[in-house]
Amino acid sequence: MNERHEVLFNQLATYRSELIGVAQSVTAEEAESIPNGFNNNIRWNLGHVYLDQYLWIQAVTKEKASVPAGFQSWFGYGTSPADFTEETPSLEELIQILQKQPEDIREAYGERLEEELAPTEMGMHTIEQVLIRTIFHEGMHLQVILDIKKCLYL
Repeated sequence: MNERHEVLFNQLATYRSELIGVAQSVTAEEAESIPNGFNNNIRWNLGHVYLDQYLWIQAVTKEKASVPAGFQSWFGYGTSPADFTEETPSLEELIQILQKQPEDIREAYGERLEEELAPTEMGMHTIEQVLIRTIFHEGMHLQVILDIKKCLYL
């Protein structure tokens, strides 16, 4: 693995650590709150970040991602906490799988980052390009989580 790829995986792990730190700073009850002006809660945002990374990898590789059953219906685009069931992962369960995900992605795709694949609708044609996009997406959801948290403590 070259230096650029090491930097990418270090960024993935570092930004994920920031997300996990914020997730660990809220209670399960706080993770369920939807303040006025928001569509989703912290738990939904965490599940969505997890799902989104795999969906974009799947979009470029055309290979079935190892996403747990139910994640698309709970955390996919256009879903909401109203779609949650008793099987929806708890805050703690989401934290656990989010902590593991960067290493799982590194193991599964680390040697394939520059493999030329059919482009996605955004023109991305490598797993490396997809991961850059998902890091940006994760940062957007981290900010939403921080905004929700701020509203909870006002």
